[in-house]
Formats: sequence, C-alpha cells, structure tokens
Amino acid sequence: MNTRFWLIACLFIASTQAVLSQYTETINSNRPGNSQGAFAVGRNVLQLELGLGLGQENHDLLNTEASAFSLDYAVRYGLFMERLEINAIGAYQRNEVTFDDGFVTGEFTQANFRLNSLGAKYLLYDPYRKRELEGPNLYSWKANNTFQWRDLIPAISVYAGANFDFEDNPFTPEDELTISPRIAIITQNNFLGGWVFVTNIIVDRVTTEFPSYSYLLTLTHAFSEKFSAFVENEGIKSDFYADQLFRGGAAYLFNNDFQLDASVLLNWKDTPTRTFFKIGASYRFDMHGQDEYLEEKGPDGEAINKKDNKKKRRKRRDDVEIEDDGGSILRNRP
Repeated sequence: MNTRFWLIACLFIASTQAVLSQYTETINSNRPGNSQGAFAVGRNVLQLELGLGLGQENHDLLNTEASAFSLDYAVRYGLFMERLEINAIGAYQRNEVTFDDGFVTGEFTQANFRLNSLGAKYLLYDPYRKRELEGPNLYSWKANNTFQWRDLIPAISVYAGANFDFEDNPFTPEDELTISPRIAIITQNNFLGGWVFVTNIIVDRVTTEFPSYSYLLTLTHAFSEKFSAFVENEGIKSDFYADQLFRGGAAYLFNNDFQLDASVLLNWKDTPTRTFFKIGASYRFDMHGQDEYLEEKGPDGEAINKKDNKKKRRKRRDDVEIEDDGGSILRNRP
C-alpha cells in the first residue's frame, strides 16, 4: 500500500481545528458528500437520499470524451436500536462516449453501477453521551465555550457490507457478477461554531484480484439554521482505478425531515478527467414514538442518573447546535 497515500489522510486530520458543539433533532443526511457520518438515522426511522448529476469524463490516453449522467441513492433504516443502521447505497452512471484515435472515430454507450452495496453501520463509541448527561459547567463560561482537549475524541462507528458488481460493468474490475466485502471505520467530531469533521477509512473488494483502499475527509460548516456548506477529499488506491477527488457544495434544510443540496466534483488526473455537477434531496420518515435511552452505567451495572436524564425523545447526536441570539441549528453534515 502506498505510504504517501495514507500520510495525506493523517496530515489532513491533524491539521483540523477543534471546538465544541451541541445537537438538534433534524434529518441526518450523508448528502451531498460521499462519506458516511458516524451516527445512525435513529430507531424506526426510514430515510431516502437521492442525487442526479451531469458531467464530463475525458481520457487523454484513450482519446475519448464522455458525456455522463449519474444517479446516486441511499436507503437507510434504523433497526432495533439507536446505534444500528442498515442501508443500501448505490451509484448508477451512463456515459455517451465518442472516440477519435486519428484513424477511426465512433460512438458507444457505457451504463452500469459504479457502486451497489448493502450493509450495516453500528455506533461503537459516543463521547457526547456523557457530556449530555453531565450538562454544562455552571461555574465556567470558558469550559463551555472554548476548545477542550476532549473535543478531539470522535464518535466511532464501524460499517460492514457487501458489494454487488454486475456483469459487463465498465466501472468495476470484474466482468462477471461478483459479491465482495466492503468494510469501513467512521469517525465524527462535532465542533463549536457549527463545524463537523468526518473521516471514512474504507477497505473494498479485498476478495477480488483488484482490492481497493480509500479514505474520505469531509468538513462541514453550518452558517445558519437552514444553510450549510462542505468540502471533501476522497483518495482511492487500486490497481484498477486510483484518483484524488474533490467535492464542494451546500445544503438547505426546509424542515426537520427534508433537505435539498447541490455540489460539484473535480479530480486530480487526466486519465480520465472528471467534472460533475449534482443536485439532490433527502427525506426522513420519522416513525419512532419514543427513543431508546442510552444509559450510562456504573461499576455495579446500575444506570447512572436514569431518572434525571431520561427524555421523551433523545436529541439527535449527529446534528450541530449554534448559539446565535437564542437560536439553534441544524445539521450534522451534508
């Protein structure tokens, strides 16, 4: 594995500034970025995320130009508990390709799934749970409103799933129908001032001849109760396809359950160059009447402060609250 590839990810994480945050009960969408946040959608919550894109892919060595259409989707459901989510995530693309090698010119069509996966995500560690139970420091404004070293400790989730690659697929290395594992470690830091930083480390298709290793780094900022923006870097290392992708965009929250977004994608190389503009939407069907209470237990196994801290509905831990003249906000990240 390329050492420089992983060094880029480590340096990016180390350079991020940390501050403190709180949470609100709004839709927890992964859009318009490509990474997964650490938190699940919530028990008995069904969430749909859909994106449409138009773009261009030009390959200098093959002398091809492709006009591309893409369809991204995610279906997410909170199963059994607040920490667990099952999901189906996919990306379909259709390219209208023209080529000219100096001797022959022509056109052809490529169409298939870049990604088609089914899996589950589980929240292993939530550093914000204990802070929420403890409440604010009544004796120190500084402790509640400035950086603390503990803010560097992220929420951590694991994801395990399977890729379903169809036959005759120009976007994947296998020519036949193939099922292969997809594993990810996900971290999320919620910082003061509406900043959220998410990392994904992904190991993909390791049982095939062309395993893939990638990272995603997503930084989001909420500017108001409704509007947020993000930047994202994705690095991919594989013998089949390697690249550096850069995304940026914004999201608008219409209400607690509905969000619209727009984004752009650029890449680093010219084999091929990739440029996309995408729009999307996320909608949540919130069907849980009372959230599971995530108890803090002592050495004897008894719940700590259960009576004092149990709430009718647990606040979403994947959203950010900004103090702005008494107002509060909004989102965790696109």
